[in-house]
Amino acid sequence: MKIICIGRNYSEHAKELKNEIPDKPVVFLKPQTALLKDNKPFYLPDWSNDIHYETEVVLKVSKGGKYIQEKFASKYFDEVTVGIDFTARDIQSQQKAKGLPWEIAKAFDNSAAIGGFHPISKTTGINFSMKLNGVEVQKGNTADMIFSFEKIIAYASQFFSLQQGDLIYTGTPAGVGQVKIGDRLEGFLEGEQVFNFEIK
Repeated sequence: MKIICIGRNYSEHAKELKNEIPDKPVVFLKPQTALLKDNKPFYLPDWSNDIHYETEVVLKVSKGGKYIQEKFASKYFDEVTVGIDFTARDIQSQQKAKGLPWEIAKAFDNSAAIGGFHPISKTTGINFSMKLNGVEVQKGNTADMIFSFEKIIAYASQFFSLQQGDLIYTGTPAGVGQVKIGDRLEGFLEGEQVFNFEIK
């Protein structure tokens, strides 16, 4: 099982980080060891002073495929949830400044928090949000994505064979921010809570 992640897929988020709007999906991977499930707490690593949350809609791949055409892509996922792509922003900035890969800032242990999955009823117009200590800090709708679910799957499957159970993090809207010890994060899919865990 692998975790495929899409960066800069909401224009307002790209702008808040002063990044260019991409003309193709920005893809990176996380290993299975990045998964944080079942509302277990997220422990801040001691090697970063600036861990950020990034709330995202997450797809679960339902069958294997490669070189999937966009018009058939919706047949390759059937469940959806909300997750957090945790990012060590300080480490990421250091790596980017040197022109180096930034997996250590994105793919570290427990950096992919995941909520409970629900059967997917539509492939666009999905509302999602995240509360930090009871205050809504991120809110998005998948209709605002630069690249749709189908475009993401068609693009990523050119390079990586999709396997049943793979997860696809589809990008975060504006509003990312730092987490601190004692914070509580709650994720919502169409108004229904799908995760609720603490930062330690």
